[in-house]
Amino acid sequence: MIAYLNGRLVFKDPTYVILDVGGVGYQVKISLQTYSRIKDEEQLKLLTYLHIKEDAHTLYGFKEEREKNLFLLLLSINGVGPNTGLMILSSLSSEEIEQAILSNDVATIQAVKGIGSKTAQRIILELKDKLGKGSGTETTAPLGFLHSGNKVREEALQALITLGFPKAVAEKNITQVLKKTNGEISLEDLIKASLKTP
Repeated sequence: MIAYLNGRLVFKDPTYVILDVGGVGYQVKISLQTYSRIKDEEQLKLLTYLHIKEDAHTLYGFKEEREKNLFLLLLSINGVGPNTGLMILSSLSSEEIEQAILSNDVATIQAVKGIGSKTAQRIILELKDKLGKGSGTETTAPLGFLHSGNKVREEALQALITLGFPKAVAEKNITQVLKKTNGEISLEDLIKASLKTP
């Protein structure tokens, strides 16, 4: 198991990064939480989880232990795979997820794309005790910086398509969010809001 990677950040996208570790380029899938915490660091350490399937070995990376632990807890739920876990961590902050689980807030978890009512209830039921024992308070994530309109739109569109949205739906959601905010929005916030747009 690869516990973490520490290397030079070669490429950064809202859904993945490429880290050069000793001359080997590792492509690592990330959530929006991790993306917003990376900033423009040249040297980057990510905690990782290696998911092995017959046809693929996929690395998932996290900037903080708390997010990785939450990801692993989500994977323990029947019906929640790594991509769904990443979608949940991209749509909600770690604090929001923990709060929703501890307060039986099914609606918040169900608002994430691809999460039905039964899965949301299962997540709360199975994780409530585990979280109750070990949840500590941590500082909230810093907000992402503002980008110029078109670049943000393109990057957000690419991220939503990578997360499994059809292009037409992704474009519609992004347009709706940008209309409400007059374009004054960070890339992470735009993607998060687009994920929650019905």
